[in-house]
Amino acid sequence: MSRLTELEARRRVLLARCEVQRLELAQRLASLHREGPQAEDGRVAGVGRAAARHPLAWIAALAGLTVLGRTRDVLALLAFVRTALTVASRAAQLLSFVAAVRARRAARRAES
Repeated sequence: MSRLTELEARRRVLLARCEVQRLELAQRLASLHREGPQAEDGRVAGVGRAAARHPLAWIAALAGLTVLGRTRDVLALLAFVRTALTVASRAAQLLSFVAAVRARRAARRAES
């Protein structure tokens, strides 16, 4: 058997294996869509959403982007997030101050 014939036979085997895996993945996805909120292993589907809000998940994502060589983009994103958190913190302080002033005014009106 020549080298070219051997490589063509190997390619056909690999393509057949890829097709089988593609069909298996399609079946698994279809079963997940049919089952609804509960996955095959018994986990609830919404668990992934809670994990996405975890601070360590964001830190790991930023570290991963840094490792992938997009350091400038990661630093720009980090600066933007830091600024947004600062603004949100100041807004929360301002809103709590306004709420305290309103509560004092309401208490004075109730006394009068």
